[in-house]
Amino acid sequence: MQVAESRARPNQFARRLFARLPARYDTLAEILSLGQNRRWRRAMVDPVAASAPASVLDVATGPAGVALQLVARTGADVTGIDISPEMLGAGATNVARRNMGDRVRLVLGRGEQLPFPDGTFDALTFTYLLRYVADPAEALSELSRVVRPGGTVASLEFHVPAGRLWHPLWILYTRLVLPVAGWVAGGAGWFRVGRFLGPSISEHYRCYPLSWHREAWAGAGIEDVQMRLMSLGGGLVMWGRKGGAP
Repeated sequence: MQVAESRARPNQFARRLFARLPARYDTLAEILSLGQNRRWRRAMVDPVAASAPASVLDVATGPAGVALQLVARTGADVTGIDISPEMLGAGATNVARRNMGDRVRLVLGRGEQLPFPDGTFDALTFTYLLRYVADPAEALSELSRVVRPGGTVASLEFHVPAGRLWHPLWILYTRLVLPVAGWVAGGAGWFRVGRFLGPSISEHYRCYPLSWHREAWAGAGIEDVQMRLMSLGGGLVMWGRKGGAP
């Protein structure tokens, strides 16, 4: 039921889902991902840091964890955008705690309709976004639009492990362990997320397999697209370069 609703009304569903999660979000994300979320984020930021951007847009920034890592590793000015006011509130707190208010700007908005001119940013990151938009291909085109030619685009998404051993274990973890652990560690809001994540990830890749992702990135004008499956296939990091002359 949650998966069907998320596909029919993705923005509204995302707002409700994340409204109750900001408190302890980063801590619980690490616990429930078995410590992998931090590794995945670092791998996503690696190609962005290598390109030495002066400005970066972080889409679905949540409590600004990636935005703060981008500042630390690139020295860039970072704009974070998210659809959830509650998440942005937590992000503002985290930015203030790190005394980074002059380097990180937070904006309320949708990844499918960015309030920025074409070619505004030197690089762009987005995290766990494509399952919460109505048309992932159109969303990718919109993300690419605001990156200057030659700029780096990088993303992090969950993925479904393959294999006779890892796939059944992933199913068991996401359908049983994750909801229960979410309830114990974070209460009803995290239970709802835990119950939703596994079926949502499976349905996303049923509709949009890895081959589709590569083609959609290319269709959005992103070149030299590379993929890295992490943690036995539980995480997917992608990156590429906006086409056109710099």
